[in-house]
Amino acid sequence: MLHIINKSPFQTSMLDSCLALAQPGSALLLIEDGIYAATVGSAVESRVRQACATLRVYALQPDMDARGVTGKLIDGVTLVDYGGFVDLTVEYNTSHSWL
Repeated sequence: MLHIINKSPFQTSMLDSCLALAQPGSALLLIEDGIYAATVGSAVESRVRQACATLRVYALQPDMDARGVTGKLIDGVTLVDYGGFVDLTVEYNTSHSWL
């Protein structure tokens, strides 16, 4: 399953809910303000690093670039462009947008 988070981890608890329910081998894609979870020094950095051990974690590069945080990407998180976003939706037959 592809889990998609678009809200900041500082505004909602969706990231925590997602990480609690995501099965090993699933993917997590952080988009829009959700990309703040993929930054070094954030309050959720350790949870995202732990998630990288069992999940494939991605962040949308255009959203990272737009917010000026691309240089703060957590090791283990893979940047994808819009084409990569589409590829992930094709690769995973099921997706869940956490709203």
